[in-house]
Amino acid sequence: MKIGHLAAASSTAVDTIRYYEREGLLPAPGRTQGGFRVYEQPHLERLQFIRYCRGLDMSLDEVRVLLRVKDEPGSDCGDVNALLDTHIGHVSRRIRELRALEKQLRGLRERCGEARQADQCGILHGLAAAAQETPAAAAPTHLRSVHGH
Repeated sequence: MKIGHLAAASSTAVDTIRYYEREGLLPAPGRTQGGFRVYEQPHLERLQFIRYCRGLDMSLDEVRVLLRVKDEPGSDCGDVNALLDTHIGHVSRRIRELRALEKQLRGLRERCGEARQADQCGILHGLAAAAQETPAAAAPTHLRSVHGH
């Protein structure tokens, strides 16, 4: 199948497929005499595996480890267990950070119960006060991890 068909079959952008190839996550496909890439069923299956892992918020390095172990069926899966334990820890930390963010946003929302003039808005005053207390470089961790991940 050509790259467009692979993209459609996997719901993956063509640029993303090429990126995964450059990163070594997806093996280079064969080529036709005309130079077109020709992908096979194993490419689709591997791409679906990558996409599923990425949907679980795994980094490319984590996916790389999983693929390395998957490509060696006789190997021990201890690295996979350790990787997943570490990833679960990251997810748990992010959940705590997101809950803290939600609490902070709800607190801001409570500062302004109804529409008023902007110079009287409790939310805007709260944001301005917090911004002056916390320089951008020292923004709350949960703000950096949610938006910078």
